[in-house]
Amino acid sequence: MQIQVFAQLNLARHCEAEGRGNLGRFIKDLEKTMTAIEFENISKQYRLGLVSTGTLSHDLNRFWQTKVLRREDPYLKVGEVNDRAHKGASEYVWALKDINFKVEQGDVVGIIGRNGAGKSTLLKLLSRVTAPTTGTIRARGRIASLLEVGTGFHPEMTGRENIYMNGAIMGMSRAEITRKLDEIVDFSGCERFLDTPVKRYSSGMTVRLGFAIAAHLEPEILVVDEVLAVGDAEFQKKAIGKMQDVSRGEGRTVLFVSHNMGAVKNLCKRGIVLNQGQVAFDGGVEEAVGYYTSKSIIDNVWHKQICDFDHLNQAKDVQFLSIEFAKQANTFKIDEPIEFIIQIHGNKNVEKCRINLTIYSADGTPIGSVSNTETFSIKHGEIKTIKISLKNNHLAMGYYNISFSVGLGNYLSCQTDFEVQKNILTFEIKSDLEQLIAAVGQWNHGWGQIMLQSQTIEI
Repeated sequence: MQIQVFAQLNLARHCEAEGRGNLGRFIKDLEKTMTAIEFENISKQYRLGLVSTGTLSHDLNRFWQTKVLRREDPYLKVGEVNDRAHKGASEYVWALKDINFKVEQGDVVGIIGRNGAGKSTLLKLLSRVTAPTTGTIRARGRIASLLEVGTGFHPEMTGRENIYMNGAIMGMSRAEITRKLDEIVDFSGCERFLDTPVKRYSSGMTVRLGFAIAAHLEPEILVVDEVLAVGDAEFQKKAIGKMQDVSRGEGRTVLFVSHNMGAVKNLCKRGIVLNQGQVAFDGGVEEAVGYYTSKSIIDNVWHKQICDFDHLNQAKDVQFLSIEFAKQANTFKIDEPIEFIIQIHGNKNVEKCRINLTIYSADGTPIGSVSNTETFSIKHGEIKTIKISLKNNHLAMGYYNISFSVGLGNYLSCQTDFEVQKNILTFEIKSDLEQLIAAVGQWNHGWGQIMLQSQTIEI
């Protein structure tokens, strides 16, 4: 169908170029048939803590302005950006503000952003769970939505009955659903529990069945929120493979929300980054993930170079007091040692203690782990300062997070951790042109874990 539309469109443009009539309207109509979803000036506003406007006078004023005088809602003119981390002065927030983009038929679009950025709200508007405050959404075809665990399920009905109910809601006949039933049950892996009420399913089983229904009942648009994270690794792999088949093989449109950047890059070709209810970036998925991860690190507390832990926990044998970079910056060049100054407090007498650290790329992929080669002892009440230096890092340019642990043993042997601090420091690798040319032959973005060299000095 899509190849046919492209052929017609090219023919129409050729005819118009040759002067064979004004086909502008025909071209415009054909372009519309290729657009699966269109968001036009979409905004969604919420009032914090209250339903409606909160007072009778406000309700009457809204009714008078909008219904009688046919004016804009006066309460839409106030409101703040939806920043969940800070308390604002206004009672109104914009969960979404002036969203404009189109999704073509057959596109697989990843929508990413921090918690509270507006991703789920956007999908709920598309699925008609709620209505936009302003703007228009145009969608062509049936929409199958998997927004949260148990979406569209009646807990008292069996899995089989819910399959037929969901299919009927989507406009399918009983015969069509029966024809697809075996495929749905086989994909979900819930055959043994098919005639059991859904309220007795685990969250993973519910997601399995819900996704199987949404993917197999032939929707033109498949909307998937962060529910696949509930499933196990085997099901996540199957689900991503099915979404690839649905988009590439069957030419259907997929909107995919996830915090798993690996899954987004594996599945999607286009990425949209939402930040505080607005579109911050719209482009290729690699560029979108890079933009999101770098901005998240810059805006997040992880960029702090010094992390102090003020409260001692006597239940821990050994505890971190502070972790910081040796230099007053968190930017390093290729081959430049990355050095840390670490203060440790002993709540007990401990022998043969080690510090372990793991480096992660900005999307959460483990890059490498290392333990300090020399063990150290610490006494009860003692504060020990240790310097760790990572040499010959050969990391590609970009942002990285570091997690630290202190305990007995190392990452290769059986280890007891006294304390773990995850993603506590962030650094960036930069390079000038000469370093880039010298090191580019050693780079491989698919290398997985690498071995790092370290040197430990007691101060």
